[in-house]
Amino acid sequence: MGATFRPLIAPVVVRTGTERATLVRRTYSLVFASVLVTMGGVWFGLSQPAIMASVARHPFITAILTFAPLMLALKLRNAFPANLGLVFMFAAIEGVAISPIIYAYSLAAPGVVGQAALLTGSTFGVLTLYAFVSRRDFSALGGFFTVGLWVLIATSLLNLFFRNQTASLWLSAGAVFIFGGLLVFDTWRLKNVFGPDDYVQAAVAIYLDLINMFLAILNLLGGRSRN
Repeated sequence: MGATFRPLIAPVVVRTGTERATLVRRTYSLVFASVLVTMGGVWFGLSQPAIMASVARHPFITAILTFAPLMLALKLRNAFPANLGLVFMFAAIEGVAISPIIYAYSLAAPGVVGQAALLTGSTFGVLTLYAFVSRRDFSALGGFFTVGLWVLIATSLLNLFFRNQTASLWLSAGAVFIFGGLLVFDTWRLKNVFGPDDYVQAAVAIYLDLINMFLAILNLLGGRSRN
């Protein structure tokens, strides 16, 4: 799986519709810009075989290098433009970090990366629209899916030792469900909870849901192709 850090946000009331609209615009602009930066990081990783090999050999060092700018971005979330620079740095390193995964699946099943991206984008659009249109209170989903996320992480770590392909596919299916639920929850928070200046935290949360959903779908499609 990719990055799974979940930032905790204290609720701040948005008082007007204009503030909410500005928050939503800033959040999704940052999410989509971060996705583009991640794609650039993937391209860079694929064009540098030595870096990509190093990333594959040292996953823990890569994770530390990935999360460092993310933690700083959240710590300096109101320090513009340093907060945006750190978010983009995180997104670029994340792209380099997943480049070996993209490379492996591209070789094993040509076209599967594009299929995963299309399915992820479609799912993202449907769930985002549902969360915005629905009048339901999704606050209870946060605790449920956060617990599910920790169970998923623990189970995935165990599967690193057993390397069971069937278990990996089931874990990926569970990841799609969990990150889909977290996407609905985070979108609901964007609509009802996040404050007018919380676009960095909101964008990071939604970006993490999106990138992890993509990796899970990619593993599902790639695993099915191998079988």
